[in-house]
Amino acid sequence: MSSLRSLLVSLLVPPALVLSVVWAMLHPWFYIFEYHTPGFPADPYGFTTEERIHWARYAVDYLRYHRDISYLADLRFPEGEQIPEPSCSFVDDCSRLYNDRELQHMVDVQRVVDGALRVWQISLLGLLALGVWAWKGNWLDEFRRAAGRGGLWTAGFSAFIILFVLVGFGVIFVWFHEIFFASGTWVFYYSDTLIRLFPERFWRDAFLFVAGIPALAGVLLWKAAKSRG
Repeated sequence: MSSLRSLLVSLLVPPALVLSVVWAMLHPWFYIFEYHTPGFPADPYGFTTEERIHWARYAVDYLRYHRDISYLADLRFPEGEQIPEPSCSFVDDCSRLYNDRELQHMVDVQRVVDGALRVWQISLLGLLALGVWAWKGNWLDEFRRAAGRGGLWTAGFSAFIILFVLVGFGVIFVWFHEIFFASGTWVFYYSDTLIRLFPERFWRDAFLFVAGIPALAGVLLWKAAKSRG
């Protein structure tokens, strides 16, 4: 029983740490920070940094607040602007910010995000319940050691992801999409709004955040548990 509960604590730590960062990144600070990082690629079709921040807010709010897809489908470019070619040639109304392919992908993204956040909530509630049990059942030291071990697992896994991103981001990016999305549904033109707002550099940095911060937190958690004996 003791080894089983310790294993459960250790297993819950990685999703709690990693998905806490995912949740935090579903807030304006991340895309605002990202758009202002040195060397972030400009939009070749004309979005300014301010326009990117303006339109990115709708995409993130759609995910964060579980909006209906009409929240994005109803968005229109300002008068006189439209979807650039070649994207415009595939839609009836070029004033729409998002075409049908992008909207369907955002529906899929929302499904994945919702699932991830449910796992996050379960892991946090599980750790809270186990922490209360440890406190009531007089096995707090065991809980701390198990949590520290989970932190070390998180750091090890995250370090592997960071290395993979740095040496071959394109490969891991494709793998990620092939796992969570139907084949071909996540490929877009450079002139599509989703790519203009969130180019590959955005996602590379997002992967580094999602792996880097939990790696640091995991090491700190392990050291804290180790220092307590």
